[in-house]
Amino acid sequence: MPKVLIDFRGVTRLILLPLAGMAALTVGIGLLITKVLQTTTIAANDQGVNERLARDRTTLWTSVTDVVSNMSDTPVIIAGTALLFVVFRLAFRRWNESIFLALAVFSQSAIFLLATVFAERKRPTVSHLDPAPPTSSFPSGHTSAAVAFYCGIALVLTLHTHRHKILNVLWWLIGLSVPVGIAYSRMYRGMHHLSDVGWGFLLGLVCVAVAANALLARRPLAGTEPVVKEKLGA
Repeated sequence: MPKVLIDFRGVTRLILLPLAGMAALTVGIGLLITKVLQTTTIAANDQGVNERLARDRTTLWTSVTDVVSNMSDTPVIIAGTALLFVVFRLAFRRWNESIFLALAVFSQSAIFLLATVFAERKRPTVSHLDPAPPTSSFPSGHTSAAVAFYCGIALVLTLHTHRHKILNVLWWLIGLSVPVGIAYSRMYRGMHHLSDVGWGFLLGLVCVAVAANALLARRPLAGTEPVVKEKLGA
């Protein structure tokens, strides 16, 4: 059975350091919002977005946002990632795409959980349409998970259908519209501020970019090899 070589310096340079930097930045922004900007006009405008959405709620959009928001619930993301981990391995006959998606999803979750511990931002002061989880409001874990998962899938599919422009547009139309819909739904349902979902979107994109640079950009994309034995970062 072929051995997979791991370049630990490459792992540190390509994965651990960028993610640590993003984690520190996320925690810093969270503390800035809760400790410095909490009583400013910026925070008031942030809250104002939720108040306007809450005033304009309708029965239809309450039902629609419930369905859309559930597309990024933790059980859905975990089950979807586990399923695609197997599907990508079988379809492309290598581990790169599977590990890429798992890394993107796991890393955003780890940074999200770390940031909520330090930020401790309260949920918007409007009626909440969902049970409030024990994590704080900043950043939006639903949004960051949606970006990592759905944009991650779109990127994998694009790399393997790069000659079909119509398909590529379709992948990204779905991959971006679902996270945008989830971000809006979380604000509509009173669970997150605009700044929460905005940073969640950025967090998800960064985690996808880091994982893609480490696992996809440095390998041939034909996907015909059973196992690629190059060192990470070689």
